[in-house]
Amino acid sequence: MMKDTPILPGSWLGLMGGGQLGRMFAQAAATMGYRVCVLEPDKNAPAAIVAEKHICAPYTDEAALTELASLCKTVTTEFENVPAAALEFLASKGVETCPAANAVRITQDRFDEKSFIKSAGAPVAPHLLIESDEDLKKASAPYFPAILKTARLGYDGKGQITVNDRRELAMAFEKLGKVRCVLEKRLPLFKEVSVIAARNSKGEVAVFPVSENYHRNGILAVSVMPARLDEEITNRAREIASKIIEKLDYVGVLCTELFVLSDGRLVVNELAPRPHNSGHATIDACICSQYEQQVRAMANLPLGDTTQVSKSVMLNLLGDLWFDENENVREPDWSQVLDIPGLKLHLYGKKQPRHARKMGHITCLAATEEEAMFKAQMAARILGLELPE
Repeated sequence: MMKDTPILPGSWLGLMGGGQLGRMFAQAAATMGYRVCVLEPDKNAPAAIVAEKHICAPYTDEAALTELASLCKTVTTEFENVPAAALEFLASKGVETCPAANAVRITQDRFDEKSFIKSAGAPVAPHLLIESDEDLKKASAPYFPAILKTARLGYDGKGQITVNDRRELAMAFEKLGKVRCVLEKRLPLFKEVSVIAARNSKGEVAVFPVSENYHRNGILAVSVMPARLDEEITNRAREIASKIIEKLDYVGVLCTELFVLSDGRLVVNELAPRPHNSGHATIDACICSQYEQQVRAMANLPLGDTTQVSKSVMLNLLGDLWFDENENVREPDWSQVLDIPGLKLHLYGKKQPRHARKMGHITCLAATEEEAMFKAQMAARILGLELPE
């Protein structure tokens, strides 16, 4: 098969990973007439429940990967820590992986990722690689205050410790197990934003509107789309995301997370080689969702229209909402929530709620930003959530 030959509806698409992002991908693919095969070790995974076929095996199981390769001409990923070696194995069987193993490998290491972003001409915060006690001596005063982050496997605020001087840095490095880390200078932050872009094998790029994001305990809580920023800043953010996806020669959906500093400068925080939580609103608020875009990119089809047709505020729903004050499990009052006009509820089919577990999201739609936020505030009051101003 030629690399840019379209893979038409009715064909099988492969998915590595079975979480909620994969579930929404599988639903978008089914809507377009594709059949989805998921490789995922959890038999009750959200994507496995809705996909037509589920290979229940570890991601590195060669027999399972061979079965997936025999069925699918192209395979995508659901989370950033899919082993790059598994993608290389699929490629050796003639499967087109979207993204490619090299792109995933770069994004799986914070230091390698920052080095790549700099090579693409995009700004990053001052940072240092910390791999040994000797490296601690390189951390001079201009790097502080800072955050020490594990280079690999950190997510939702995990594997990160704030440090103010070299003494605290040494203690943090010890606490993190003296694994490979990145020391990153803290900068005067105004807002956190993200840009989701897609690229197909022909080199066509499509960019979604910028999202404005708010986190609670390191986990995304609220996304406002489009971001409430000057047009000049949002245009620069979209340009940076386009530059990065092209430099990476990336095929698929890529999220670029950025910091907007108090002086208006943009700094790239990190990349996510997949659809992103901050892009959930594209399902209801844009002509083409990030998940349909993922299907289009991996199937070598023309990319979809990213025009936003409704203002939106997205609320992440964590498992905490399923517990009362006595820690008894109960279902939130969806009837009252769904009485709000323009509200869309998305639940991920997870059977067991846990604190801080992503269980679903709500998207509030309206003609104006103010009205969308008002609806989000109504939903938040019913559910007992706190919203940013």
